[in-house]
Amino acid sequence: MSAETPSALISARGLRRTFDDGRVEALRGVDLDVPPGEFVAIQGPSGCGKTTLLQLLGALDSPSDGHIVVNGARLDEIDDLSAFRARTVGFVFQASHLLPTLSAVENVQVPMFEMPWRAAERRRRAAALLDAVGLSDRLHHRPANLSGGERQRVAIARSLANEPALLLADEPTGNLDTGTTSRTLALLENLHHDRRMTLVIVTHDAAVAGRASRVLHMLDGRIVSVPGDGGVSG
Repeated sequence: MSAETPSALISARGLRRTFDDGRVEALRGVDLDVPPGEFVAIQGPSGCGKTTLLQLLGALDSPSDGHIVVNGARLDEIDDLSAFRARTVGFVFQASHLLPTLSAVENVQVPMFEMPWRAAERRRRAAALLDAVGLSDRLHHRPANLSGGERQRVAIARSLANEPALLLADEPTGNLDTGTTSRTLALLENLHHDRRMTLVIVTHDAAVAGRASRVLHMLDGRIVSVPGDGGVSG
């Protein structure tokens, strides 16, 4: 097995993930390197393993075999994965998963309770993030009073709450109309560029994947090479 790449923000080797006592193979030996600051899209049909891969990279699940290094830390050697996720990884999902009883500015603050910041600092940071995603006039609106696109922007602001090195997005535009999808992708691109943040998006949509600087294609639990895409065989 090849060694991980020291300069990569993400370095994964030999990732396998099985379910149902090994009868279902979601991942079948994936190698992956993502350098700091890159915008990568992982594209493939439903059921190909891309969401499983993203969950492993974000330490939401553990591989059945293989290992992952993120930002210099080998995930299977970390004692407190919850603290690691809070400080290192931001997540954006297809559904915004906002807490319905909290306002936008309160939702953005939720991950910040893992950090040693006082209440005033949390509020200041949350307001600044909402301003960065164009929602400075929606600070005190609850999710029910926001549009689908606005809720997703709140979710993006929340994902940036603790200044993560890595942002993982799982079909972040899957529930949005065409116009809102374009605006959401432009927002993610701008955040990636302005903050020099490493961004990994999984999607089935070629148009979404085409916004990335590199596209990796998944099929049947593997990363497969497509002529001319610069992909890496898994």
